[in-house]
Amino acid sequence: MPKTKTHSGTKKRFRLTGTGKVRARHSFSTHILEKKSAKRKRRHRQPAFVSVHDTDRVKRLLGVKRS
Repeated sequence: MPKTKTHSGTKKRFRLTGTGKVRARHSFSTHILEKKSAKRKRRHRQPAFVSVHDTDRVKRLLGVKRS
């Protein structure tokens, strides 16, 4: 059997935590920040977690074996 390849775009955007959750960046956090409130920008510094419904899809793209 050939080896499965990791999806390049996925490995740049997501990271797995020790407990198996998928960590990502918040959207709307990079430019046109003048009109966004300080509270909103502060909250975007924290990592976002991928929904449990999408976790399996991201893990498959990362090449992680599902249990």
